[in-house]
Amino acid sequence: MRSVITGVAGVGKTTVLDIVARESGIPVVNYGTLMFEVAKRRGLVENRDQIRKLSRETQVDLQKLAGEEIGKMENAIVDTHMSIKTPFGYLPGLPEWVLRSINASVFVIIEADPAIIKRRRDNDPTRARDDEGVDSIREHQEMNRYFAAAYSIFSGATVKIVKNEEGKPEQAADEIVRVIK
Repeated sequence: MRSVITGVAGVGKTTVLDIVARESGIPVVNYGTLMFEVAKRRGLVENRDQIRKLSRETQVDLQKLAGEEIGKMENAIVDTHMSIKTPFGYLPGLPEWVLRSINASVFVIIEADPAIIKRRRDNDPTRARDDEGVDSIREHQEMNRYFAAAYSIFSGATVKIVKNEEGKPEQAADEIVRVIK
């Protein structure tokens, strides 16, 4: 079974997924890392944050290649983004050709208070993120819900929204494990 677990940057997805992987024994595959590896091999980017600034066509090509690799895996938690906010608008993180390749059983969206997400982003020196306000983060979380609903209609997978309350990643992880096991 393949599960797709998503959330906006700074929601605490990596922390929660580390716990989920440990508790479930299911490997986590980072979709963005696969895309980055392909883009870097092609000389298109030097760091992962540059991917979202590539042309739409290039991003689509990278999505296809990463989706095909994941589709070959028997059991995995796919760590990705439901939608990608670009200078041109929101790009589906899982367009039709990727949905077919991945064939997920469930989409889980991890959410948190937008003000907390902003604070986490502001305090993370390891990433070169665009400066977004609380309203923009809220909008992105809402867009993720819309994309998840559309993906579910197409794929038949269920959608689960999990709150990652401040200081309680274990609680969010436990809820996710119950859904994906």
